[in-house]
Amino acid sequence: MNRMADRVKRHSSGDSGDARRDRWKSHRAARREEFVEAALRALAEHGPDLGMEHVAAEAGVTKPVLYRHFTDKADLFLALGHRGTEILFERLIPAMNREEAPLPRIRKSLDAFFSIIEEYPNLYRLLVRSTFADRKIDSDIVAEDKEVIANALSTLLGDYMRTYQIDSGGAEVWGHGIVGMVQNVGEWWLERRTMSRDAVVEYLTMTIWAAIDGTMRGYGVTIDPHKPLEINRLVQLSNGDPGDAAAG
Repeated sequence: MNRMADRVKRHSSGDSGDARRDRWKSHRAARREEFVEAALRALAEHGPDLGMEHVAAEAGVTKPVLYRHFTDKADLFLALGHRGTEILFERLIPAMNREEAPLPRIRKSLDAFFSIIEEYPNLYRLLVRSTFADRKIDSDIVAEDKEVIANALSTLLGDYMRTYQIDSGGAEVWGHGIVGMVQNVGEWWLERRTMSRDAVVEYLTMTIWAAIDGTMRGYGVTIDPHKPLEINRLVQLSNGDPGDAAAG
């Protein structure tokens, strides 16, 4: 009887199966994050051709342990991609939402993007290639991020155009055109490095501003690039991405 009572007491003490499952789920999530950070370090050392053995060695575990937390190489690739997206949005969205004059706002947004390419060159190469350990991955994370940012920028530009009573029909052309140009220049700069990060950011800043300024003047609107706008519109990511918190 006493043993039965003890078992009933232990069962009802609050340490339920659900609680244990929650703790185990939390532990696994934390371990996955640790392994992703180890993969980033291994990537910096070995380049985009790294294998699972490099990641396991960097994490101080065996490959079978690694495979307990990632179903295959593609799973780890996607986890790296999601981490890259977090890093991108954590830096880019606050820079785009600074309450500053147009020119420094553009410049700081571009610098945030190029700082990531400079700091994580092999991660960017890996994601652009969409391969991991010689395996093609059926997920284009760079294209997905590009689409999210272009759509958000299109919405932002459309808001400003309507504020100045300008037809906002071309906002999507602007948004996708700017993001595409920046990405292409980023990939070129990553491989060539014929100029400094500051120089490439400045060239792009002036190119983008010249296009915006010329378009606005065509509608009879003149904006001082060094003066904050009276109305500050914010970039909002609406699909639950990591940048949502930064945009709020």
